[in-house]
Amino acid sequence: MAQPADIIAELQKWSSCDVADGLSKLKHPSGGFLEGLTMYSPVFQAGPTKIIGQAFTVKFVPKADESAPRLKGNYVDQIPKGAVVFISQPAPHVNAVYGGLMSLRAQALGAAGVVIDGRLRDLQEHRDLGFPMFAKGVGTTAGGEVCRPSEINVPVKLASTIQDVTIQPGDYIIADLDGVVCLPSALAEKCLAAIPAIAGADERCAKAIKEGMSVEEAFKTYRSK
Repeated sequence: MAQPADIIAELQKWSSCDVADGLSKLKHPSGGFLEGLTMYSPVFQAGPTKIIGQAFTVKFVPKADESAPRLKGNYVDQIPKGAVVFISQPAPHVNAVYGGLMSLRAQALGAAGVVIDGRLRDLQEHRDLGFPMFAKGVGTTAGGEVCRPSEINVPVKLASTIQDVTIQPGDYIIADLDGVVCLPSALAEKCLAAIPAIAGADERCAKAIKEGMSVEEAFKTYRSK
């Protein structure tokens, strides 16, 4: 079994779309795509930014939930080097659960970036750091009055009405201009094995189309095999 560092190194060769294609080939739902998440930093939906790393999950709960576990220490101080922090915010997503001071610490610890299933704030501060941020949205008001971090490195469900997806700690997160993909750790090697043939077929299609071949013929010739 390949080590996580080797898998991450191989994933660096591919885009989120490539990984989604590989997962789709394996019949994984939605190709691992997590709907509703957008790149906000270092710029909004532009440029070559790509983050890849294992998920360090952070589960927030409503502040009124007294039965939920209480986290010891601050989750930001516990981020492993190279991790992608995946924050799960309870609905409604009105307040923001992540701000500029958090990115200062996350960047210092070597986090690859942060994905928030909810809202962030202090957007310019993240951009000034050049720190990659993906989220459902941006807001102004801190989350402390309505929610709190409860657990780290536990499974978290994507807040979605159209997808039933659980992000597991250690899953591989690939995020770029096209969106965010969650690659289950158990499928990582099979996915990486599937990608080159798919990407190669697309390269041959592109070459043929540039040379005048119709899309229909190119797909029939190169994608149907």
